[in-house]
Amino acid sequence: MENLNRNKVYLKFLKSAYTPISLGLRDEDVLAWLKEQNQAVKVSVHTTLFSKLDKWYFNEQNQAIQHQSGRFFSIDGIHVQTNWGYKSEWEQPIINQPEVGYLGCLVKEFNGVLHFLMQAKIEPGNINKVQLSPTLQATRSNFTRVHKGRSPAYLSYFQNAKAHNTLLDQLQSEQGARFLKKRNRNIVVRVEEDLKVEANFIWLTLGQIKSLMRHDHVVNMDTRTVIAGLPYGTYPEEVISLFSYLDEVGQKPHHDYFLFSSLIKDGSVHTTEDIISKITHFKSQYELRISHRNLKSLDEWVYTDSEIYHRHKNFFRVIPVRVEIENREVQSWSQPMVQPVQDGLCAFVCRKINGILHVAMQLKLECGNHDVVELAPTVQTITGNYRTTSRGKIPFLDYVLEAPQEQIVYDTLQSEEGGRFYQEQNRNMIVILPDQASKELEETFPFYSDLYGELPENYIWMTINQVIDFMRFNNFVNIQARSLVAAISFS
Repeated sequence: MENLNRNKVYLKFLKSAYTPISLGLRDEDVLAWLKEQNQAVKVSVHTTLFSKLDKWYFNEQNQAIQHQSGRFFSIDGIHVQTNWGYKSEWEQPIINQPEVGYLGCLVKEFNGVLHFLMQAKIEPGNINKVQLSPTLQATRSNFTRVHKGRSPAYLSYFQNAKAHNTLLDQLQSEQGARFLKKRNRNIVVRVEEDLKVEANFIWLTLGQIKSLMRHDHVVNMDTRTVIAGLPYGTYPEEVISLFSYLDEVGQKPHHDYFLFSSLIKDGSVHTTEDIISKITHFKSQYELRISHRNLKSLDEWVYTDSEIYHRHKNFFRVIPVRVEIENREVQSWSQPMVQPVQDGLCAFVCRKINGILHVAMQLKLECGNHDVVELAPTVQTITGNYRTTSRGKIPFLDYVLEAPQEQIVYDTLQSEEGGRFYQEQNRNMIVILPDQASKELEETFPFYSDLYGELPENYIWMTINQVIDFMRFNNFVNIQARSLVAAISFS
């Protein structure tokens, strides 16, 4: 895409992000439509036994739970060795899904504003059944019809997409603590012709999708990862001030902070080269070695016919389920799923530096990462119980949990991917620090003073513009951080 065309696309994304109503539909209309979709479809998900899973079995040769086709995914056992953190080695089950799937949105202009074709989709692990999904959400096994079911709607638009109509095309990682080197193709394709909108699809602006993210469990993880990577371009300060002025009615201060941090290129504490150098240093300094283990004999894990669980009941468990969903390509099936034993917490802690909002990004190693470390939220705790974590153990956790209400600008419960995870939810938060440190808070919270001084070694200040820019490349920004970026709104 030539630079001129690219800049036009960036402006179209920005205009859509500023548009809160989609073809006359307000948030309450969309929520009512989702409720109708929920009531219209019969869903049944219940646990069973591994020995009763249809077409799934324990492969004695591979020592893993697999589908008889050899496709979809498997539940493997792994042994992890690393020189990162306080635990140098452990064993665990993990989802091994080497296929690259599609997470794709079709977009079309109505009245000069880009609208995204969203799907009301039910996944077996969803807490509330129906959530807003991208136009296409499919693994390679799904869209090549290994299951012998129907092809996903609108698949051909993505398979036949031309370069000039492809507005976003990224390869992004999935949850590194649950998946082994899993990635999906995040893609946005523009259509100009009229197309038939299926009964469980709806056109929404980017602004409305972001507004709906203020509600618990409405916008699914796959939508969040796609819209997180949308670029808005970079502009001179006076142009950004004009954007802010034109939208000043009902505007809150943090919307301006987000706008300037997302659109301005200059003024960041660290250059892109500084950030790359730091990431390269960590990837060179730390090791991550993964070897295969028999799933049935993992250290500290118990394998039964009804579940696989940690002997201390920590982390997560693997359960076998039977599923019936009326409007899917295949309406009944069975599969293993990963169920967490507690909710997680993912939070950005931000503050203005040199007049521009920066996020304290964490470099984090997870066993399923493709390339050792990725940029993660300031606080990310999904494998342990953050409510019972000892004070000071996780940097900035105590402060986030007890931050003054006026500093919390975003706080919702968001679901993780419902096709593999059973009712997994994480509390997503964005906290903005005051310009000056508080002596009282400094005395109360471990690590608080670091937010105004020198961050821990594996943290770095980045503007939102820089975080979005790093999403252009593979395996830099993890999915928990992308979920929080998706929630950032300008109005």
